[in-house]
Amino acid sequence: MQVVATVGRNEALEKRIQSQFPTVQFTFLKKMKEIGENRYTAEILVTYGEDLDEKLINEMKNLRWIMVMSAGIEKLPLDAIKKNHIIVTNARGIHKIPMAEFVFGYILQYAKQLPLFKKQQSEKVWNRKVHLQEIYGKTMLVVGAGAIGSQISRYGKTFGMHTIGINRSGKENPDFDATYSLEQLNHILPEADYVISVLPNTVSTNKIFSRQQFFKMKKEAVFINIGRGNAVDEHALMEALDEGQLAHAFLDVFEKEPLPADHPFWKSDKVTITPHLSAISDMYLPRAYEIFVKNLWNYVNKENNWINLVDLNRGY
Repeated sequence: MQVVATVGRNEALEKRIQSQFPTVQFTFLKKMKEIGENRYTAEILVTYGEDLDEKLINEMKNLRWIMVMSAGIEKLPLDAIKKNHIIVTNARGIHKIPMAEFVFGYILQYAKQLPLFKKQQSEKVWNRKVHLQEIYGKTMLVVGAGAIGSQISRYGKTFGMHTIGINRSGKENPDFDATYSLEQLNHILPEADYVISVLPNTVSTNKIFSRQQFFKMKKEAVFINIGRGNAVDEHALMEALDEGQLAHAFLDVFEKEPLPADHPFWKSDKVTITPHLSAISDMYLPRAYEIFVKNLWNYVNKENNWINLVDLNRGY
């Protein structure tokens, strides 16, 4: 049994895994282009999912399982994977702590106007006439009340916020003060001070946030997107910001990445851009490999207790 991994080298993690599975052959590569003849013998592939195409999948005749070391699978050649009956698991859930922390980095810098103080420092200005807000008692609406959304809500409650979750069915989630279905989104939007999208990239999430949604928000509301860029109509968001229909947008993901240099977001004082890294931390690979190891025990022992088994038809 051969495992090929193309997720970047970490010798300490690699040695630990090899010691746990002495009968498994591991091949650790920096990039997929180094795979060479291993494409014909690999039974398990560990990847971020961005380095696969239909041609390679069809060449890997022995491949039975792909472990995607991220949550999104939208860049996988899904048709070829389904055709070849390959199991796919992902690292869903490992991002919840860094992404929730990132959200509160956004929220606190906005409420406490931290960028303004950095500017004043650079200009040697002592100005205490700054409007500062509390987030205590504010309402946070999290669209995508899964593992990441739940962690955001838990942090929100620590700060004394009222938290509302949106999921597909409206099924109650105990981490939120209230939970509603996606169909009820427009009715809940006017209540929120902070609206956070954690939605994945699927056909059903495409442009869920468009002009209608942005114009239902409070004019003082802040919109945050750390999910996927396809969920947002960027033109409609820019219009809403320009027309004063909401106060600010913090965006970590975009329809096209890298964000084109001529995109109007770059010049807007009402937009804060970060380059799709809210999930990144020094604990990323250890947490992802922890899921892989549990699933590898499952695979070696021919069990059916997969963690994060992906429904290839739904896309998550």
